[in-house]
Amino acid sequence: MSRDGAKRPEGPAGPEAGATLAFVESPVQLLNVLEWAYADGGGDPSPEQAAGVAPGGRPSPSTPEGLGAPGGLGAPGGLGAPEGPGAPGGLGAAGLGAAGLTVVVLSPHDPMTRGQLRRMAELARDEGITVRWEDARGGAGAPLKTIGGLRGPLRRAGRIVIGDPFSRYVQLLLTLTRAQDLVVVDDGTATMEFVSQLASGEPLVRWHRRGTGRGAREMVFAPVSATARRRLTPGGDRRVEVFSSMPVEPPAGVTVTANSFAWTRARFGPPRLTRGTDLVGTSLVETGVVDLERYLEAVAALARTHGATRYFAHRRESAEKLHRVAAGIGLEVVRPELPLELIARRGPIGHTIVSFPSTVVHTLPLALAGTGVKVAVCDVDPAWLRSDASPRAQGFLSGVTGTARDAHRLRSAPAATRI
Repeated sequence: MSRDGAKRPEGPAGPEAGATLAFVESPVQLLNVLEWAYADGGGDPSPEQAAGVAPGGRPSPSTPEGLGAPGGLGAPGGLGAPEGPGAPGGLGAAGLGAAGLTVVVLSPHDPMTRGQLRRMAELARDEGITVRWEDARGGAGAPLKTIGGLRGPLRRAGRIVIGDPFSRYVQLLLTLTRAQDLVVVDDGTATMEFVSQLASGEPLVRWHRRGTGRGAREMVFAPVSATARRRLTPGGDRRVEVFSSMPVEPPAGVTVTANSFAWTRARFGPPRLTRGTDLVGTSLVETGVVDLERYLEAVAALARTHGATRYFAHRRESAEKLHRVAAGIGLEVVRPELPLELIARRGPIGHTIVSFPSTVVHTLPLALAGTGVKVAVCDVDPAWLRSDASPRAQGFLSGVTGTARDAHRLRSAPAATRI
């Protein structure tokens, strides 16, 4: 794949028989595929890497000393370390792609997500992983073209890794594979819901989806979804692994491997800390769960109470909402170019990070382990929920907050003046 997202040729045969094929649709999914590949290969951060110094004595590109180095994260156009996967100072002579891992990016429409995915793809290639970019939603004929091009690699793959078991695209692709090894890596807190539904035998439905899930489109797609669910259920020679940093209780036969963000800690940081507090934005408004005005009130209250100056925007947050956060509340809005775990790990980052219930209250304490950063989570008051929000919303969000092992729990933000 080129820097502009164009697909690079794979060669006539594509991935070799028995190789691993991973499908991702978001930057976080791709990050967690890298974490899984690192853990699967037995990777563990060395003392030098954990201290932010690359082997050989050079500063890590994510530390303040390395940010401006050629190829460093702060250099113009630079996204990876100066060291390549096989070069002196890299994470390993073989790289994460040594086991024949190919990552297929099923590119979404959203430009922010596409931008972050391109940058994550650069990091993946730096680690020796083959990246195949598919404009899977690029027009009426794109899905058929994408599926047709992937049919051969899917049938040859010995192991399939997916980041979103709820994705209709991924579910359709799962019906075409013969692989007996299936791995689900984190797609954030949705992993908790996936494992719960798998254990209870329920259909795979996202937690924030409203209604019964039995509309016309759902009914047409139901056979495909049911087949994909069977593929994700262990049995016979079929093995299923969940690679997660979330607190999950797997059903019988499913292996759970802990994601400790070891690759992130080995590759970046430790960060320089500021004296301030940073707020982490959420897409709960955009997904129709939380009322916009109530959300802005809560952000203003948290900023006032904790002295926050920066607001790290979620990639799905609307421009209009972010304008009100900046102009009405006075926070500096930061649109990260990479998942927040990497942005925070490379720094600079506040000594305290405050978030609403989301994935980062589970992942940031792991990525920032040993740095002294405090992560706090603010409960979502039931009064903030929209009247048409999913009946499961409050319980799910409370579960996200209550199970965050290493995050300090805050009560709901006090009322603030409307913005």
